[in-house]
Amino acid sequence: MNVIFLLAPFSVALGLLAVGAFVWTLRSGQYDDIQGSAERVLIDDEDDEAPDAPTP
Repeated sequence: MNVIFLLAPFSVALGLLAVGAFVWTLRSGQYDDIQGSAERVLIDDEDDEAPDAPTP
C-alpha cells in the first residue's frame, strides 16, 4: 500500500512531462506544415545519378 504513495506522484510527474513536451513541439512549429513535409518526400532530386568516385 505504501508503494502507491510513490507511484502516484511519479505518474503525475510523467504526465506533466508529456504535456510539457507536447506544448514545446507546438511552440517550436513542428506541426506547421504537415502536408508539405509529406509531399516533399515524394519529390525526386535533380541529381538522380550517384556522384562519381574521385580518381587518384
